[in-house]
Amino acid sequence: MLKRGPGLLVFLALVVLAAGWVTASRMGYLDRLQARLFPRAAPPVKLTAGDFPAGVAAPVGDIASVPLRPTLIGFTPRGSSAALLLATGSAVQPDVAPSAEDRRAGLFKSDYALDASAIVYAREGELKTALARGADNGGVDMAIVTVDRLAAWLPDLRDAAPRTVLLVGRSRGQEALAAVGADSVSALRGKRIGVYEDGSAWFFLLWALSRGGLSLDDVKWVPLPSTLDAGRALREGRADAVAGLFGDVSLAARDRGGVVLATSADAPHLVTSVLVVRGEFAARYPDAVRRVIRGLLDAAASVLRDPEPGARILGEVAPYLGDPTEAIKSAPPATLQDNLAFFGLSGEAPVTYDELFQSATALFQKLGKVKKGTVAAEETRDLGALKYVSEARGP
Repeated sequence: MLKRGPGLLVFLALVVLAAGWVTASRMGYLDRLQARLFPRAAPPVKLTAGDFPAGVAAPVGDIASVPLRPTLIGFTPRGSSAALLLATGSAVQPDVAPSAEDRRAGLFKSDYALDASAIVYAREGELKTALARGADNGGVDMAIVTVDRLAAWLPDLRDAAPRTVLLVGRSRGQEALAAVGADSVSALRGKRIGVYEDGSAWFFLLWALSRGGLSLDDVKWVPLPSTLDAGRALREGRADAVAGLFGDVSLAARDRGGVVLATSADAPHLVTSVLVVRGEFAARYPDAVRRVIRGLLDAAASVLRDPEPGARILGEVAPYLGDPTEAIKSAPPATLQDNLAFFGLSGEAPVTYDELFQSATALFQKLGKVKKGTVAAEETRDLGALKYVSEARGP
């Protein structure tokens, strides 16, 4: 008869302990024991301005009509920016005080007694930071951004409580995808594609890839420091294809014997620019918002009627857009009728603001760029001022 040594008893004890450990873990006993023996301190609660309604600091009684300082409107140049430049008279760089020449009277001052300055940003990411800070902290009161950027940036702009108040324009060819060594979007499989991922050109590129039957894993990504670096990246051979502004990437492609594969003219309702106002500014100075909307709509009508004055200023501010008159044609400013249809107030639009915002949000959630549970489209717009202006102007 074989004797059982102590090793076997130790083995059986270990088996019993392991089984008990697994059972206790699955039933949650271990977590409870750990919480009782080693309690963890609750993480500190950080309060931010976004925890409260944006208008709580507005004055009691009479609300000021306009701020005593200049209203600052940030933007990254495109064709529809001609309306803003005509309304302000010029544009200045961030953190640079406008000179007398820069403060040429535009429609805001001459027609609506509003002192306003347009602040031009080279990178859309810098515009996001400026909108988050606000004009009192080195940023801006308002910004012209694309709907896809607003959807992507909303978590970072929570404290600013941004509200969309106006359609400024749509891109009808301003964004472009150009390549060397490929004659179709589907031929980009395995190629290097350069793009600034915090810009609207990236959103357009995603659309173009979807039309070509390509996924994000089918290409090799080359991150660029800005949209304006796209043409240079293609010229220097750092990328086989790039997405950026048409005036920039089309010339780069031509220099290297390449071609433009797609432009936003193929999707004229995709890249849409809107005016976004910080919540506390809109609550404190509602009349200033109305004056800005009136001025931009008047300037848009003037640019559509005669693009030359706006094109001249646009060419000075953003020569990289190419011929400013052609830039305006590829991204014309929006009219009041365009606005009413886009926001579902009157008329019909192929794509409304809510549809575009929701689809962009869903796409960024799918890509893991935005967490689920973000706000709905109707919570990001405030159409009171637009309705007021529309009713005052009549049919």
